[in-house]
Amino acid sequence: MKDYDGTEYENVESLDDFAAVPDAFQRLWTPHRIAYIQAGQKPGTDVCPFCIAPTLSDEQALIVARGTHAYVLLNLFPYNSGHLLVVPYRHVSTYDHADDAEVAEIASLTQIAMRVLTATSGAHGFNIGMNQGEVAGAGIADHLHQHVVPRWSQDANFFPIIAGTKALPRLLGDVRAEVAAAWPV
Repeated sequence: MKDYDGTEYENVESLDDFAAVPDAFQRLWTPHRIAYIQAGQKPGTDVCPFCIAPTLSDEQALIVARGTHAYVLLNLFPYNSGHLLVVPYRHVSTYDHADDAEVAEIASLTQIAMRVLTATSGAHGFNIGMNQGEVAGAGIADHLHQHVVPRWSQDANFFPIIAGTKALPRLLGDVRAEVAAAWPV
């Protein structure tokens, strides 16, 4: 079998060799994403970036807002410009272990993040979610965090898969400064 660039692979089965019922879905295989899964925080690791971040300056840690029980920072490896993470200060691994105050503040900070990103970047929509546990794709499985990813009707979300490149038109420091300045006090 030959790859898109002409590379020949041995012992690779063609999809034509499998029994299947055609459906309306197209499959977009992204084997390069396994690096994120395999390189995630290992259980029992003492170094947690979400525990270290609040001890640094907001600029160093890319923090845009600090609450009582949780804080908001830019994702160091964003899917889109303005990709935020809402993180409890307490080192807790899953949502069901967060206490009522943490859950309430995570929800409140997520709402504010959406409003601020809409105001600063004109986001048309959002992907919001938590990957709970390593098997669910959490890059840092030991510390709960919620993703707030702004989306636009014209964003290039297939560019990373096709070209192996992310188009991020703004520097992280610039986005952090803008979002932090627009965050209500």
